[in-house]
Amino acid sequence: MITISDISARIAGRLLLDHASLSLPSGAKAGLVGRNGAGKSTLFRVITGDLGAESGTVSIPKNARIGQVAQEAPGTEESLISIVLSADKERAALLAEAETATDPHRIAEIQMRLVDIDAHSAEARAASILSGLGFSQEAQARPASSFSGGWRMRVALASVLFAEPDLLLLDEPTNYLDLEGTMWLEDYIRRYPHTVIVISHDRDLLNNAVNSIVHLDQKKLTFYRGNYDQFERQKAEADELQMKAKAKNEAARKHLQSFIDRFKAKASKAKQAQSRVKALERMGTVAAVIEDHVQPITFPEPEKQPASPIVAISGGAVGYEPGKPILKGLNLRIDNDDRIALLGSNGNGKSTFAKFISGRLAPESGEVRLAPSLKIGFFAQHQLDDLVPNETPVEHVRRLMPTEPEARVRARVAQMGLATEKMATAAKDLSGGEKARLLMGLAAFHAPNLLILDEPTNHLDIDSRRALIEALNDYDGAVILISHDRHLIEATVDRLWLVNNGTVTSFEGDMDEYRDLIVASGKKKDEPKQAEEQTSKADQRKLNADKRASLAPLRKKINEIESLTGKLEKMIQTLDAELADPALYEKAPARAAEKARQRGEAAAKLAAAEEEWLMLSSEYEEAMAG
Repeated sequence: MITISDISARIAGRLLLDHASLSLPSGAKAGLVGRNGAGKSTLFRVITGDLGAESGTVSIPKNARIGQVAQEAPGTEESLISIVLSADKERAALLAEAETATDPHRIAEIQMRLVDIDAHSAEARAASILSGLGFSQEAQARPASSFSGGWRMRVALASVLFAEPDLLLLDEPTNYLDLEGTMWLEDYIRRYPHTVIVISHDRDLLNNAVNSIVHLDQKKLTFYRGNYDQFERQKAEADELQMKAKAKNEAARKHLQSFIDRFKAKASKAKQAQSRVKALERMGTVAAVIEDHVQPITFPEPEKQPASPIVAISGGAVGYEPGKPILKGLNLRIDNDDRIALLGSNGNGKSTFAKFISGRLAPESGEVRLAPSLKIGFFAQHQLDDLVPNETPVEHVRRLMPTEPEARVRARVAQMGLATEKMATAAKDLSGGEKARLLMGLAAFHAPNLLILDEPTNHLDIDSRRALIEALNDYDGAVILISHDRHLIEATVDRLWLVNNGTVTSFEGDMDEYRDLIVASGKKKDEPKQAEEQTSKADQRKLNADKRASLAPLRKKINEIESLTGKLEKMIQTLDAELADPALYEKAPARAAEKARQRGEAAAKLAAAEEEWLMLSSEYEEAMAG
């Protein structure tokens, strides 16, 4: 068990933990959540002893090993597998001693201990972890220096997982993983045999990998049993009870104060008044529920949607060197209401495809047709470095609106989800999440018809990710999304494309099926399972492609109905809000009757559209299964 008692800690003079306490049972899988800047990483530093606390203690079982990902990724000439194996210090020391030991008794002790710690299967375990994080057998034998910083951070993660400490501390481990690596890690944490505390804003990981939530809020720590969804429900219920208790407390205090004010000057009532003063002091107050407001994100609506397809690719190929395409055989179309997520391991070409669609990479061969006047907005994490460090968000936006008044410039910055006090802050002093909001706003500034987002969530907390989901669902244009956040994908897209084996194809399953492919037997799989049929894999792929092509008109009709139902639902919500206003019936009864009629027509159209959608979807699924 880990016990934190009355801890207080500061960073740069700012109090982040104020007499906070927590008891975490052994073997717990806990998600540590809280707003960016609340002090989650500071708590980790206090637990490891890297930061001294002003007060309080941290109690951890004697001889318990604490592990966390190294801040600097290894960049030596040593192979990846060797780096990971060396993370088990005891095994490495025993093997080194076994090379030189001469005492028969000591040799026997060494060999017995090696058996106890399962040292002989170590290489297989290390290889399995590296494979789960995206390294092929060939890559595992390469030196660490041949990989980029992001890939080397995966090696650092693999090392701490292989060492299997008694207390595993993970601080945003999915930031340098792709969706496939995130799914694998989620499964690994769930099965981990010791205690884990993970800081994460990945809702799916917090729902599927942990069994408790530790909430850092208002400098205090609160423990909740269950996953993140259960935590949200429990906290909402607790907040509601606290608000009721506060209202009741204020009413009682007001009643006592009223008596005191009325009778404190009267001699006959002075004694009773004084007793009520003491009762008021003893009663105390109930703290208010403090809610941190999350700025919404808004993407400007396209002025005019071009006809579908907005992008059509025939026999396309793209790469960075002539004659060496990364992707080829591209035969795809994107319609004006498509919501597409790109799946596939890092290195397979997702970002290459996004750059290709956005026009940043020219085709090597084939034909790419774009709809006339098509506007594309593109966001990628590496573009954060393109922000001018000493310029404020207002200055970034003013460059795009040079003749507009200050009020309109600031209004556009506000639409990006930046608070008023941040508008005059230099970009270099903004948080990662604030920079991401600014950059997304700049990417969508000219109201694109197609918005391409490449890993938009790396610096966003859970509430900001919810704001992004709402913004994407309110946006009327097409979306192409690359993300390791499964919840974001499931909440915003309706089509999945798999980038794999040098091409891009439609993935007809859902995210649960895709996850099964990744996590099955603890190994990564880049291709869907094929049924055990006598038809060859190549023939089966061709058969599936032909089937999808023949069903394209039906799929298009289904997409059109989905778009229609979305618009009808928005219309009904708007009408319901207007009809809920009592003033409408008093001031304009005829208008109220007309809106009620419009609401009835919209509801009838929605019911008919949903019925047609069910019928066509069943027909499509039966045809695909046949």
